[in-house]
This record gives sequence, structure tokens and C-alpha cells, in this order.
Amino acid sequence: MADARFEDAGGTPLRLLAETPDDLDVIAALVQDAVFTAADMRWQRRARCFAVLLNRFRWEDRDAAERQGRAFERVRTMLVIGDVLGVARQGIDPRDPDLVLSLLDLGFEPGPDGTGRLLLTLAGDGAVAVEVECLNVTLTDVTRPYRAPSGKAPRHE
Repeated sequence: MADARFEDAGGTPLRLLAETPDDLDVIAALVQDAVFTAADMRWQRRARCFAVLLNRFRWEDRDAAERQGRAFERVRTMLVIGDVLGVARQGIDPRDPDLVLSLLDLGFEPGPDGTGRLLLTLAGDGAVAVEVECLNVTLTDVTRPYRAPSGKAPRHE
């Protein structure tokens, strides 16, 4: 049996870079409703990097899946924030690595001289605030897309 390849899926892997708030809006739309565990987050203080391994709903494929009558998909994706000065968490118990978190929004609050704070807003009043020297965010799909376990697209009231 051969390894899975991206070419076998309904699209190509994403690799995006955000250096402006407008760029970040695109990434924020793509990671909405991504799920991950507390164990999937890493802050590497010396490398000034914060990374999260997400199970991202493939919003870019939703309409095609509906038209073709095929399953909705998720993909494992790395969200990496560079030039990190500090990280704070609220409503997340780091001692519970199996706690499943759902990402609702990714926003940027600018500060002086290009600095700012990225805010990962989670369902259930959780949040992660990442203080940055500048906006430097990458999103990279790292696995082949797979059938969404729920079989449904996320919905919001």
C-alpha cells in the first residue's frame, strides 16, 4: 500500500502567508471551526514561535462537495505564528491534553510600530492571546484531506 498523496484528494494543499491584516482575514476564514487539543499547541519561546496543529474544515471545498454530492473534508494543518513575544491562555486547562478545542475566530489587534496581538477565540469562552513583534502567520496543510467525521459542514446561528 502506498502513502496517501495530496493529488488523490479533491484539491491541492494550502500554503499561505499573512503579513497584513487583510492577509490574516483570509487565513481566519479558512481556520474557522478548526478543532484541536491542548496538546496540539506549542510555544517555543527561544524560537519566538507559536504553532497549532489543527483539524481544519476545508471551506474552500464545501461548495464543490455539495454540488458533487460527496463528503465534506477536513485536513491537518499547521498554523504557525512567528516573531512571538509572549503567549497567554484563558479558559484552557493545559493539564488536560485531550481537551478538544474549537477555533471560532482569529483576529489581530494592532499595536504601536507594527506590533500587536493575535487573538484565537475558542468556543466555550476560551482564548489564546499571542503578542507579536510583527504580523507573520503561515498556514500549511500537512496531510491529505479526509472525510469529516460528522459528515456535515459546521453551522453557526
